[in-house]
Amino acid sequence: MVLRTVRPPPAPIFEVRFETPPGEQAQVDFAEFKVCFGNQGPVRRVWLFAMVLGHSRYLWGQFVLHQDLPTVLRCHMEAFAHFGGVPREILYDRMKTAVLGEDDSGEGIVYNAKLLACGTHYGFLPRACQAYRAKTKGKVERPYRYIRADFFMARSFEDIDDMNRQLRHWLDTVANVRCHGTTGRVVVEHFREEQPQLQPLPAGRFDAVLRVERRVSHEGCVSVGGNYYSVPDGTRKRILDVETTPDSVRIFEDGALIATHARLAGRRERSVLAGHRVLQRIMQREKPDAIVLPPGHAVAQRPLAVYDFIARQIGGQR
Repeated sequence: MVLRTVRPPPAPIFEVRFETPPGEQAQVDFAEFKVCFGNQGPVRRVWLFAMVLGHSRYLWGQFVLHQDLPTVLRCHMEAFAHFGGVPREILYDRMKTAVLGEDDSGEGIVYNAKLLACGTHYGFLPRACQAYRAKTKGKVERPYRYIRADFFMARSFEDIDDMNRQLRHWLDTVANVRCHGTTGRVVVEHFREEQPQLQPLPAGRFDAVLRVERRVSHEGCVSVGGNYYSVPDGTRKRILDVETTPDSVRIFEDGALIATHARLAGRRERSVLAGHRVLQRIMQREKPDAIVLPPGHAVAQRPLAVYDFIARQIGGQR
């Protein structure tokens, strides 16, 4: 007799839902969306950065064109400013800009040093989701499905700024004022109770400086994050040091600051500061204008035989 025919099946083990205390945790992740701005042109990839407070399920999000570290840090700072406070820990789905991998023992998580510095400044601890444990990040993954179905479908957007304006309006008038299916509470009312439990914002913003080297193009620009930033005329070195923050791009030559640009949010955009390309404009102004003949003044046109005759005469004089 086979044992499994007489042994009773194991009793099902039901999971206990874990609810975080107010102000304790937020969850963060990116989701990719494909959009055709203005209903024409190429299909563009954009990403939605979302942060969800674990207790109240209050949602903040922003569509971005990059997933790089300056963008991630900027989104953190804008989310904290919107919440009016900071959760004590933030859970990440092992996103590459936050989680670099595991340590040599295989038991610890290695986080991006700039993210740790941001956490120290604002007072939150980063924590990575358990590998292959999707249920540990459910609070942030479910809103993505909700956003796709309720917000994104059947809408058109002129550009990413319009996309974010519409998203903010939808969050304020739909997502955060609904009765949440799990908590049974109106999200924004629940958030008002959670908000005092968040940690207070620090006095200043986090200055996340990333240092890289960039080559100057033949047009006098350096490329940072897919955009182009001008350097002054007369810049001699071809390799320059560049410092980037979530808000600015600073360019140095031999340790001296030579240009400061506001960071561009798009891609393949160009920032040329006033005072740059001065030599080019002077040369264009000094370029001789084309000779314009007065009306009715015709240029004489002679037969080719005349020029042959003149050439023979000149040749005979030599």
